[in-house]
Amino acid sequence: MKTEAKKRHAVLADEIRRHDHAYYVLAEPSISDPDYDRLYRELLDLEEAHPELCAADSPSQRVGGKPVSEFPEHRHAQPMMSLDNTYSFDELAEFLKRVEKRLPEAELDWTIEPKIDGLAVSLRYENGTLVVGATRGDGASGDDITGNLKTIRSLPLRLPAKVPAVLEVRGEVFMRRAGFAKLNEKRKAEGEEPFANPRNAAAGSLKMLDPKMVAERPLGIILYGLGEVNGEMPVTQKEVVDWLKQLGLPTAGKIWTGQSHADLVAAINELDIARHDFDYETDGAVIKLNDLSLREQCGATSKAPRWAIAYKYAAEQAETVLKAITIQVGRTGALTPVAELEPVLIAGSTVARATLHNEEEIQRKDIRVGDTVVIEKAGEIIPAVVEVVLEKRPKKATAFVLNKECPECKSKAAKDEGDVVWRCPNPDCAAQVRGRLEHFCARGAMDIEGGGEVLVRQLVGSGLALNVGELYKLALAEVAGLERMAEKSAQNFIDGLEASKQRDLWRLVFGLGILHVGAGVAKALCRRYATMAELLDASEEELVAIDDVGEVIAKSVHFWFGDPQNRALIEVLRKAGLNFESSIVTSSEAAGPLAGKGLVLTGTLPNLKRHEAAACIEAAGGKVIGTVSKKTDYVVAGEAAGSKLAKAEKLSVPVIDESELLRLCGE
Repeated sequence: MKTEAKKRHAVLADEIRRHDHAYYVLAEPSISDPDYDRLYRELLDLEEAHPELCAADSPSQRVGGKPVSEFPEHRHAQPMMSLDNTYSFDELAEFLKRVEKRLPEAELDWTIEPKIDGLAVSLRYENGTLVVGATRGDGASGDDITGNLKTIRSLPLRLPAKVPAVLEVRGEVFMRRAGFAKLNEKRKAEGEEPFANPRNAAAGSLKMLDPKMVAERPLGIILYGLGEVNGEMPVTQKEVVDWLKQLGLPTAGKIWTGQSHADLVAAINELDIARHDFDYETDGAVIKLNDLSLREQCGATSKAPRWAIAYKYAAEQAETVLKAITIQVGRTGALTPVAELEPVLIAGSTVARATLHNEEEIQRKDIRVGDTVVIEKAGEIIPAVVEVVLEKRPKKATAFVLNKECPECKSKAAKDEGDVVWRCPNPDCAAQVRGRLEHFCARGAMDIEGGGEVLVRQLVGSGLALNVGELYKLALAEVAGLERMAEKSAQNFIDGLEASKQRDLWRLVFGLGILHVGAGVAKALCRRYATMAELLDASEEELVAIDDVGEVIAKSVHFWFGDPQNRALIEVLRKAGLNFESSIVTSSEAAGPLAGKGLVLTGTLPNLKRHEAAACIEAAGGKVIGTVSKKTDYVVAGEAAGSKLAKAEKLSVPVIDESELLRLCGE
């Protein structure tokens, strides 16, 4: 009986995969919905009767994952880099010249592909089975969101038999336009705030902790590149895309090719027209060297490849009337002017507010209340006031004068010398308190369910919580007693607080809201210090020696942890039972001859490719860094080394070649 069940399960799984590919990738349904549901139901019944059949690549795993409390960190086998941008064809021509200068003997040809406005992800297949899916994160490591990515129906969980033993594929997850509209209609009907745009909706969906909820979102994916490949692979970008398509992976469909600047301009303009018919948002065109071997010769900066660039289409603009200018107080006390606008539709969403940055920006652009202004979404995401339509200025338009006091607590505002930002100096200002609590509860920090703006405003207004330590003293009855707070929602918040006690130390450090400390710096600190106690006792000199921590950040961190009130807060959190240990700490006694060393790679090495050299360094306990500074231990220089070599010589940083690198690595 078990043999028959196994055979039937294999038949059902293959058939369901074929139907999924036909429906979600080819847009050519090959079976009716009721018939598909019957097949799927039979598969689930078999797996319920025989749990051993429920493998990682079973179609049931698209919605069968269990909720998680936190996404584990995944380190990419090869870095996921971002792209440099250009907004003009002249700058594109300069980019081509730079590449031609690096490759004077080569005949260059290019691919032009849609720049999908989504969330970058990396998929790792081992022996044809999807084992890990992760976000880009900081480029070196991201969040493991495998369970959520498995819910995307167009993404195969298993590839054909003849694939490399290890195959990493890179691409973008997006939310389909039609699905986005339906999702927002549903949210409005349920009294929830609609999403601002498809990209935010897609990113938010992938960060949900329950895959079953993610499965309800209309997500798609397009794949266009490779990471680590252990086996034979194509030699051009065009062949890569064709290969991915043959493997059943969703691709962008048409990509353009060209050799000259005129070819690229024509393709970019053609794509600009075609993109409005796509089922996903695009904000530009990606130009890449077609020959993969030439890419290795071009190399990369610390953040972006030198062989590719993104041409960004002009942001959509609209005119509207500036009705008023209000002041928003941030968690650091910054007073930010905000434009209150006549609502206007732009780039697929309604805009009623836009940042004006600071007082000097308003004066420079001569923005007045009552003006007709041009609004655009910078990067099609952030609303901004571009300029004033002076010919439409009414006679009663009034110049803006910043009231030099906090609108929340009425404290007299202050501004540091050389700074353009006015700040409220009162740390007990209700607006700053709310900002600190919201930041602490945010998904990227302590990820406390329900700890959003509405609840935080009530907690602060009622005096129940005026700092993050007091959150952990809240009782269920106190939270449930707040206005419009159901007991279930209150219980979810209390449960979220309890779950947050297990978060890694770097999340806590980030959540504390220390000036200049983002998530990346928090991780850098917690790679160096194993416990909160060690971090509390760190000197400014020790801090400044850490990669990604400069003098300004070191001073800010040392000052914050040295403040008696902040130390008292840390003690409250310790007694509340929060985790004070780092799981990402890198021991200074780590094995390897390059343990604790930072090396910079520049130029083309005679035998090792860049990623191979990086792998040698990391295997020996070292770290590859992108920029040369006094803290750099070695610069590994190859042929055509440029400004990094010059800077190393200027700072007297040791410069070594490939053979010396191999010797240091013990190879």
